[in-house]
Amino acid sequence: MKLTVVGCSPAWPNPGSAHSGYLVEAGGDRVLLDCGPGVLARLRANESWPLLDAIVLTHFHLDHCGDLVPWLWGSLMGPATGRAGPELWLPPEGRLRLAELAPIEQWEAAFHLYEYADATAFAAAGFQVTPHRVVHYDEPTWGLRIERGGRVLAYSADTASTPALVELARNADVFLCEATLAEPEEGRRGHLTADDARAVFIEAGAHRLLLTHRAVELPVDELVYEGLELEL
Repeated sequence: MKLTVVGCSPAWPNPGSAHSGYLVEAGGDRVLLDCGPGVLARLRANESWPLLDAIVLTHFHLDHCGDLVPWLWGSLMGPATGRAGPELWLPPEGRLRLAELAPIEQWEAAFHLYEYADATAFAAAGFQVTPHRVVHYDEPTWGLRIERGGRVLAYSADTASTPALVELARNADVFLCEATLAEPEEGRRGHLTADDARAVFIEAGAHRLLLTHRAVELPVDELVYEGLELEL
């Protein structure tokens, strides 16, 4: 299983960078985790139009889903017109959220739409994906555990500290975890510090920690970068 970091900026873009998007590949199958602004353009730098089997969305904050809209128009009017679209796996009630962006009939014409359920594994592009509900302010959000061939990638999405993260990352080969904050939040909770992420990593017994969704002004040793490729 191969992980490629397509975009990894926090809610504001790092200089010249894209927002959240992580490509996972194995045996010719390709699944994209989140699709924030700039991700589609990054993928198109290597192929005229991304040939993916599935996209899995963790939540509907713009920095994680914004490029679904240009992907839609590229499928209906642009270079991907007439091509079969990928599966699009959405959080619960995701169809209603999509309909706020464009008519649902258009989404159905461009993608094969599915909604997942909390803590219920599903198959996407030959990968087993298990969503775990996490804590991200008032936005329903799910971290993802991706498994194939005995390898496990855990992706935190955006979240504050929660016991669900430990279960998500339990014995994972790679724990890809957000670390947006320099200091812990007070009051409303929705993000982690680097120390928070490290604590979850240790408790879960995961094998490697990669930090993401962090400003370049806050460098840490485990921070990922766009174009990073990793074989699990």
